[in-house]
Amino acid sequence: MKKRLISLAVAGALAAPLMASAQGTHVTIFGRLQAEYATIDIDGFRNQTAITDDALQSRWGLQIAEDLGMGLRALGRVEFAINPGSGRQQTAREQWVGLGGDQWGELKFGRVQSPFKDFAGGQTIDPFAYTSLHATGSGGLMVSSLNGYGAGDNGFVNSAVRYDSPVVEGFSLSALLMPGSADKLSPAVNNFGVGGDPTNAGGKNGEWDFQIAAKYSAQFDALGVDVFGGYSRDNRSEWQKDVGGRNEEIYRGGASLSYDEFRLRGQYEYVNNANPFGGAATCTDAAAFGQAVGPISLDGGRGQCNSAMNANGDGYLWMLGADYTIGNTMLIAQGGMTKAKSQGARGIFGASARRNVENITVGVIHNLSRRSSLFGGYQRVWVNDRNIVVGDADRNVYSVGVRHDF
Repeated sequence: MKKRLISLAVAGALAAPLMASAQGTHVTIFGRLQAEYATIDIDGFRNQTAITDDALQSRWGLQIAEDLGMGLRALGRVEFAINPGSGRQQTAREQWVGLGGDQWGELKFGRVQSPFKDFAGGQTIDPFAYTSLHATGSGGLMVSSLNGYGAGDNGFVNSAVRYDSPVVEGFSLSALLMPGSADKLSPAVNNFGVGGDPTNAGGKNGEWDFQIAAKYSAQFDALGVDVFGGYSRDNRSEWQKDVGGRNEEIYRGGASLSYDEFRLRGQYEYVNNANPFGGAATCTDAAAFGQAVGPISLDGGRGQCNSAMNANGDGYLWMLGADYTIGNTMLIAQGGMTKAKSQGARGIFGASARRNVENITVGVIHNLSRRSSLFGGYQRVWVNDRNIVVGDADRNVYSVGVRHDF
C-alpha cells in the first residue's frame, strides 16, 4: 500500500507542471472534409472520373494559442491534408510557430502559406478554390508554381518567416522571407538536379526569396471595396544560376467590389523570367490531379500546364468573375486567360513556343448550414499550345461535391 501511495504521489508531482503549463494554452482541433464526383474530359484522351478530393481541400489540424500577457500571444499550427476516397496518406500543410498581438500583428516561423495565396487575391477571390473547378493552375488562370510561392491549392513555402500586420484604417500588409542558399533543404544538388530538390533552394550568395503584398478594405454603405497588390521574387539557387537564367519576378494587382448580394472580382499577374525549377515555368502539382497530358504523362493526365510560362520566359494571367447570392445559394460565373510568350529560338520540339489558354466556369454553391455546403458546376478550357513536348489540350470539367467544416 505504501509503495502504491508513493507511486501515486510521484506521478502527481510529475504531472503537476504539465497540467499547469496547459492551463494557459488553448488547443483547438479543426478540419474540413470534402468529396467530389468529378469528370475531366480531355480532347484526345480518355475521360477521368472519380469520387475523391483531388484538390486536397480536406484537412485536419491543431491551432495553438497561449496568452503571454501585455497583449502578446504565443501561436502555433500543425495541419495535414487528407483525401477521402483515394486511400492516399496524409501530407503536410501548414506547420509553424509564432508570436502575435493585436497591436503589431503576427509573426510566423516554419512552413507557411504565401501572401499570394491567402492574403492578396489568389484563393481568396475564387469561390471554387480547392475544387476541380478552381481557377488555379488546372483552370489556367492564376500562377501555381511548385515552390509554393503561387496560389496553389496545396502550395506551401518551407523554411520561411511571414509577417502579417494589423489592419489600420483599412490598410494591411503581409510579407514573407525565405533564407538564401538553403542547402540543408537541397543537399548535394549537381547541375543536373540530381541528389536533392532544387525547388526548396533559396537564392545564390545569401539572396533571400521574398514576397510582399498590401491591401485596402472599406465599406461605404452597401458598397464594399477591396483592392490588393503584391510583388514576388524567387531568386535562383547556386546550381540554378550555373545552369542559366535570371531571378523570377511576379507582379500582381486586383480588386473586389460588392454591392448588396452582388460581387465583381478580378486579378492580373505579370510573370518575368519564369523559373523552370519549381517556379512559374513548371506544371503545377499543387493539387493531386496528376501529371499533365501529353507524351510525357505517366499517370493518365488529369493535371494541366495551363498556368505555366515557358522556361526563362515572360507572360501574363488575368481572371474576372462575378457572383450573386440568393438566400443560402451563390451563383458563380468566372473566366480568364493565360498567355505564355515564346522564349528564344525554338528547339526541335518547339519547347519555347507561345501558349494561350482561355477559360470559363459556371456553377453554384449552396450552404446547407454554417458548416456544410453543396457545390457543382462546369468548366471549359481552350488551349492553343504550340509546345509539342507538353501537348496540353482542350478540356471539359464537370463536378458536384459536398463539404463539411468541423
